[in-house]
Amino acid sequence: MTHEFSILGRGRAGRSLAKAWGDSVTLLSSAEAPEGFALLAVPDDAISAQADRFPGRCAHLSGSFHLEGVPCAHPLTSFDGEPADWRGTPLALTGNVPEFLVSAFQKLGFEPFQLEPGQKALYHAAAVLTSAHSATLWLGAAALLRSSGVELPGRGLMPLVEATRRNIERHGDAGRTGPFIRGDEATIARDAAALPKGWREIFLKLGHLG
Repeated sequence: MTHEFSILGRGRAGRSLAKAWGDSVTLLSSAEAPEGFALLAVPDDAISAQADRFPGRCAHLSGSFHLEGVPCAHPLTSFDGEPADWRGTPLALTGNVPEFLVSAFQKLGFEPFQLEPGQKALYHAAAVLTSAHSATLWLGAAALLRSSGVELPGRGLMPLVEATRRNIERHGDAGRTGPFIRGDEATIARDAAALPKGWREIFLKLGHLG
């Protein structure tokens, strides 16, 4: 079967997308130089040099970095190296992304929208807050419990994480719960006092941001 395009980069994003697209693409290391169109699944600091190797026939996946004249398609998700259910997942398009590439993403369930270059940094910062920083909070909370001798059974904090996500998805701002939403100052003070200083500051700052 003829490959429609190549993916350069064997990281989590490259592997996930290549497995999902199957025989329609070929997955290569970033050192290779295929003919035809190349989708650059490489770190941001490598995009410029890679794009110079494929003038007019490449696009990249960076949500934050913009390179004039090189289109970008950024999937708003977290990859783990395997295909997933991406239905309803936004796909940020910046620049003149080829229709065949947009169509390939749409076949996987991604929903494209236009993102201006000047909006990319804020868009990506919001993504980091939603994904990486949220994960830091979940993992940090679990570590705090373990360090104090509390071992949660079953799936630990994950059911709470998932229930919170469902509530926000269904009800927006009204889906938030907890002492900051209720204005329960006694509980806030008691909980904050139980935390180490660094986590206490985060707990209070995030609570009052809401």
